[in-house]
Amino acid sequence: MAASKNPAAEGWSDKCKRIGREMVKRRWMYFLLIPGIIFFTLFKYVPMYGLKIAFMDYNQYNPSQSTWVGLDQFIKLFSKRSFIPVLRNTVVISLLKLIIGFPIPVILALMMNEMRNLKFKKVSQTLLYLPHFISWVILSGIIMTLLDADNGLITTFINKIAGSRIMVLTDSKWFVPMLIVTDIYKGMGWGTILYFAAISGIDPQLYEAASIDGAGRWKQATNITLPSIIPTIVVVFIMNCGNILNAGFDQIFMLYSSHVYDVADIIDTYVYRMGIEKNDYSFSTAAGMFKSVVAFVLILIVNKIAKKTGNEGLF
Repeated sequence: MAASKNPAAEGWSDKCKRIGREMVKRRWMYFLLIPGIIFFTLFKYVPMYGLKIAFMDYNQYNPSQSTWVGLDQFIKLFSKRSFIPVLRNTVVISLLKLIIGFPIPVILALMMNEMRNLKFKKVSQTLLYLPHFISWVILSGIIMTLLDADNGLITTFINKIAGSRIMVLTDSKWFVPMLIVTDIYKGMGWGTILYFAAISGIDPQLYEAASIDGAGRWKQATNITLPSIIPTIVVVFIMNCGNILNAGFDQIFMLYSSHVYDVADIIDTYVYRMGIEKNDYSFSTAAGMFKSVVAFVLILIVNKIAKKTGNEGLF
């Protein structure tokens, strides 16, 4: 007598067939994913092969002569006195950008959603989006011109108010606040896009019912709009927490100098100096790998907390 089929195997087979039919049905949607898959494969996954350098004493002139050293590069990283201030600077700058900058796109989206003049609303959105498309190379040049210690427009204005000469780009006390303000300026408009998309999905009947009950625009915004976009806010927050050790290499590298290393030298600039300038590729790879592992762990932790508190997580 023939043996009966395994129900578990049949279930898996049926599931695969269902997924296959779904992919064929929506083949053009999946076709649009191909450029993204190619990009992530070539520039995100393939380079992971190079992580082995972090466990080697890499010889860039003759890679075949490289020797395997295990965790020695990581021990060297954490035993260096210069790394602790770098880690501190990275965390401080990232946390300040997150705490101060994260709520601003949410507030802007709520405010602009209440604008009744559509023409003014579109112009405002365009002006807010524009800085995002300006590279840090160009924007840094503009910032350095405006903050020039002798002839900068903003510096001259600040000096008149303060009554003393302030050099923002070379003073450790002013450099970090300048980083926070310019980062918020560049990204706040672009950050509103996801929230606008979430707001557009809210059922208009909710607003009509609230209006009939006598709720004003403020109560509608706080009791309907804001709670409706909370899942989007949580997802964006989780993703931002994964970048807690990305303090902004492009911005800082273009603006900082040796005068502000004590507050502005971050892991990315440290890796650049150690890897490119000093040719210590194994050490710089270990530092970069440490940053990636911390980011991954933070995403898992924040995602778990979000789910425990009743919010939708990232996965």
